[in-house]
Amino acid sequence: MGRLISDKYREWEVECRERFDRLKANEEELNRIFIDIYGLQDELTPEVEDKDVTVRLADLEREIKSLISYLIGIEFGRYSLDVDGLAYAGGEWDSTKYITYQPDVDGIVPIYSKLGMQDGMTERLIRLIKLVYGEDTYRQNIDFIAEALGKKKNESSEETLNRYICDDFYADHLKIYQKRPIYWMFSSGKYSGFKCLIYMHRYSEDTLARINAKYFLPESTRLKNELEEITAATVNATGKEVVRLEKERSRLASAYNEAIEYGQVLDNMANKYIKIDLDDGVKVNYAKFQGIELVTDSGVKVKKDLLVPIK
Repeated sequence: MGRLISDKYREWEVECRERFDRLKANEEELNRIFIDIYGLQDELTPEVEDKDVTVRLADLEREIKSLISYLIGIEFGRYSLDVDGLAYAGGEWDSTKYITYQPDVDGIVPIYSKLGMQDGMTERLIRLIKLVYGEDTYRQNIDFIAEALGKKKNESSEETLNRYICDDFYADHLKIYQKRPIYWMFSSGKYSGFKCLIYMHRYSEDTLARINAKYFLPESTRLKNELEEITAATVNATGKEVVRLEKERSRLASAYNEAIEYGQVLDNMANKYIKIDLDDGVKVNYAKFQGIELVTDSGVKVKKDLLVPIK
């Protein structure tokens, strides 16, 4: 029998409330003691406002986002279903820590705006949810996750999760890690022509070459084929279908053109086999993949960030 994430959340909610109330009571008791010692009964009260208590109550949206971040950590091998705490944060890789679930083999996971891509982050998280909590409770669990993430009308729960991974996860990650992220998002830009996530501690000097050959080139080819198909379909369409297809064609064209320009920069940098040194810190290493200038095949000078900018 599978487990429900909603049940786990309620248990956590109760635990947080009990801890909160206990700490608040202790702080108020200390206040009373000091007020009595110094005779400040006419000037101070022992009561503590909830906002001033130094531990947090449970928050559904925050906890679900933390769960997603943890599952991404399992996918990269930072965490394991078989050991407590950090499983890998640099150094020697120990494969014996990963029995129940094997992390991604190269620490690179593509992110797609389209659902159903089996090697993409969303599909991997769906498989993890089924593994950890059970196939039979999957529907209740994915619906619970989606509601916490702000599920939209006419959007499936899987689409909600995918939208969060594509559009909002990295911004949350940057905020939590105070602009010193451990997961790095390679992105072609605002049209999402190409995106993938890596785990900084698993970066190697051939990571960019792997991203280019294994993920970028197949995705740019898929985008090109999809653009050609929808362009052909637009020619034979009529009425409202023309408007819909033209809108989708325009979106795909923007994504493809963005990806092609990005790909030239990625290929150029992949051939440099850039090293990073974890001792230098995130800021120094991250900057190695930002503000890259080169002249494209069409003779245009471009300046491009390989990673999502940290503002």
